[in-house]
Amino acid sequence: KKYTIPESEIRATLNQAQYKQNIIDAITRPAEAKPWKAYRPIFITEARINNGRKFMAEHRAELQRVQDRTGVPAEIIVAIIGVETSYGGNMGSFKVLDALYTLGFYYPKREAFFSSELAHLFELSRVEQFDIHQLKGSYAGAMGWGQFMPSSYLNYAQDGNGDGRRNLFNNLDDVFSSVANYFVGHGWKKGEPVFVRASMDANALPFVPDNLEAKYSLADLAAKGYRPVETVPNLPATLLTFDGAEGTEHWIGFKNFYVITRYNRSPLYAMSVYQLAQAIAAPQATPAQ
Repeated sequence: KKYTIPESEIRATLNQAQYKQNIIDAITRPAEAKPWKAYRPIFITEARINNGRKFMAEHRAELQRVQDRTGVPAEIIVAIIGVETSYGGNMGSFKVLDALYTLGFYYPKREAFFSSELAHLFELSRVEQFDIHQLKGSYAGAMGWGQFMPSSYLNYAQDGNGDGRRNLFNNLDDVFSSVANYFVGHGWKKGEPVFVRASMDANALPFVPDNLEAKYSLADLAAKGYRPVETVPNLPATLLTFDGAEGTEHWIGFKNFYVITRYNRSPLYAMSVYQLAQAIAAPQATPAQ
């Protein structure tokens, strides 16, 4: 009813959708359930860093234009694409229709979200003139180089090269503009930090915020015994605690951290994107003569 799609069309399409048990299996054991010391090595690898540097060098002009227009750093855009699809190398092999049908009707824990995304998929196919039966993506129904869900595709995808289409499958101008627009749409603040490492006072008690919003002042966090290890702007923040390879890590996250979690609600994901971006943008050492 929302998208005025005839019931007969919906039934005919869903009659061709297939339940996939491997989709249910995959969503019940996400990587985000791992501790940071096990999660980080999945995404922060020498290969992903080196490939990210090559990718950014190859597309520097297009990325710089998007950065100048939106304020979203090129390395953040590249890191998102690196974490999501290994720079386009793995955009998913599941039929999006099967994924959203399976999760919308057979995964009660999140059926409201995925059935809504299924409705958005019908609308996306109409608006962008996609064949709904041919679209492929992740087990959760995310598509393209940046792995946009159908609702995100509809709301945030952009025509980056002015050809009249929003193609996130094989048009990188559209991909770069769309990833940046997603961040801008969720409140990215140009020039503001994402994370800073925090120290913990000897007498501080463990502090776990009730959500991911950056809503505490640095003074609030200092009163709880957590302080930034370097000078940062006095901006609203929150505290993250990770089980790292060398012990407990404390980090202060700002609004831009929260924005990255709008892409994926896991703080582990946001930290992986941030650290990959930092590694990609870091100056490379000059070999000794």
